[in-house]
Amino acid sequence: MSFKTKMIPLAGAIAFAFAFAGAAAADDVVIKIGHVGPISGAIAHLGKDNENGAKMAIEELNAKGLMIGGKKAKFELLAEDDAADPKQATTVAQKLVDAKVNGVIGHLNSGTTIPASKIYNDAGLVQISPSATNPKYTQQGFKGAFRVVANDGQLGGTLGRYAVQINKAKKIAVIDDKTAYGEGVAAEFIKGAKGKGAEVVVQEHTTDKSTDFSAILTTIKAKNPDVIFFGGMDAVAGPMLRQMKALGITAKFMGGDGICTADLVKLAGDAIGEGQVVCAEAGGVLDAQKAANEKWKEDYKKKFGVGVEIYAPYVYDAVMTMAQAMKEANSAEPAKYLPFLKKIKYHGVTGDISFDDKGDIKDGTLTLYTYKAGKRDLLAVTK
Repeated sequence: MSFKTKMIPLAGAIAFAFAFAGAAAADDVVIKIGHVGPISGAIAHLGKDNENGAKMAIEELNAKGLMIGGKKAKFELLAEDDAADPKQATTVAQKLVDAKVNGVIGHLNSGTTIPASKIYNDAGLVQISPSATNPKYTQQGFKGAFRVVANDGQLGGTLGRYAVQINKAKKIAVIDDKTAYGEGVAAEFIKGAKGKGAEVVVQEHTTDKSTDFSAILTTIKAKNPDVIFFGGMDAVAGPMLRQMKALGITAKFMGGDGICTADLVKLAGDAIGEGQVVCAEAGGVLDAQKAANEKWKEDYKKKFGVGVEIYAPYVYDAVMTMAQAMKEANSAEPAKYLPFLKKIKYHGVTGDISFDDKGDIKDGTLTLYTYKAGKRDLLAVTK
């Protein structure tokens, strides 16, 4: 998405980091962790959720008093806003490079993560995205690019198969928002659905800033699909659901993690329906991690006064995984801790984290949800 936002000068970002982390003692080693997400614009609620996850990790690391290179590690968070805009993403990525961060957690969107990743790679930085799912991110050959969630190949494909096997869909309509994420997850959904025998009767495109879908939905209604899949974010999906209801469209509405939020209920209102929406989150907690994950979410709510949207726990785990690699390497220099990150085995609040040779998480989980009684309702956790 592209939104106007006020850029924070580099000095301001560093001042924020010091104010947040507290002054470091002379004999401490200062470790700067960059975080980037959309803190302004239509999906600012998701960006803030991610940033909060980073803050919790930084505070916990400083409370632990990790020793790295024979000195007490003082972690500082340099938080930047990319407004979900690819151009702004590259600008703030360069700011973090210039600030000499030791590693980057982000970005949230695939459309911002991918262009920013080249800047980090050229600078020799390590980047872990907690939520970018487009496969292209880790297919560029950048040795320092990682993600802690499953990619669109798994997510979209699973949803496509689910549409046919469980929802018994024969005719499917597909809409995407023309972003790297939206197009990617829609393409994988189509593969999964067609592989199980479904027919895509219409494919339409909108944008990540659109609010009027009457023409698209009228065309789709004439095709009478069993399922409408939307590749995009909740800020667009909510109004789309409202307009579907106004037009009398009763097809199941499916989407990826971009729509699979608590805020979708507010954005869609009573158009959310009862079991009409099915979505998947690129991640998921199996039984062995449930207790730790729920405790973490309770702590999050106590600290920030709101519940987790989606990816805050994955941001937290991404920061902690990076810090663990630094500890094992006894260094915060990217070139020195990168080999340890590549072979890391970290037990996080979202599950066990280790990476394949591309930087994708091994055995990534997916969580399927629907919405009932105005709340997100768990369907299944799968791999």
